[in-house]
Amino acid sequence: MSTAVLEQVVEPREAVVEPPEQTWALPPRPDISHLVTEDDTPVDNIFSEKEQRLLTAPLYGAWQPGRPFAVFANVALYYAINQPPLVPDVFLSLDVTVWDDLWPKEHRSYFLWEFGKAPDVVIEIVSNRKGGERDEKMRRYEAIRIPYYVVYDPMRLVQEEELVVFEWTVEGYRPRADTMLPKVGLGLQVWEGVFEGTRSRWLRWCDAEGKLIPTADERAQEAERRAEEERRRAKEERRRAEEAERRAEEERRRAERLAARLRELGIEPEA
Repeated sequence: MSTAVLEQVVEPREAVVEPPEQTWALPPRPDISHLVTEDDTPVDNIFSEKEQRLLTAPLYGAWQPGRPFAVFANVALYYAINQPPLVPDVFLSLDVTVWDDLWPKEHRSYFLWEFGKAPDVVIEIVSNRKGGERDEKMRRYEAIRIPYYVVYDPMRLVQEEELVVFEWTVEGYRPRADTMLPKVGLGLQVWEGVFEGTRSRWLRWCDAEGKLIPTADERAQEAERRAEEERRRAKEERRRAEEAERRAEEERRRAERLAARLRELGIEPEA
């Protein structure tokens, strides 16, 4: 067969083209250069400032939920790049970890796109009738589906009850019959006592059994109480040991006197 015929019969094979390897890239972070993470403006009264500390420090010092968490006071909560932030008095978020370096701007506030979730509990402390805790703020927290929204109104300025806990449902916020937060394993109680030298009615965390989460001072007092109890127990044990030793010595002397008397009567004690 001629070369011309071969060229007509044998068709050249097409080269196999491998599909390009697919790569996935994370979407770029939003530009937050225009957002305000702090304005250095003092806005809280002394009671609120103490209350915020009472609702943050004890959790870090004494609560062990077995999962990471963060609790903040008076920190901006950004839930959308084009919306002004909410600034709760206190909020708690489970299953999040705070960065070691807190100075970069994206680490200074609670950005939902950085933490990947909304907080689990938001607490607002009412100090006047202008805060919008039962209207504007409540609607915004409801829109971003904060599971628990707590309004503490010690002077009953915006609600009849001193403390109300709202729980998010598909129908919106509904007040709970109690002040427990079962989804986070905590509850809240109004407690009357002394905190940092001030006697008042304070809002405090409690565990699922209703036991207050102790402050650092309370933990120190409890440790001192236990140490004092241990000292008393050790002292009582020493007293009992000394008493047993004294009685043993009296028994020994009594036995010696009895043996001597028997010998005077001509009787061997061993007999």
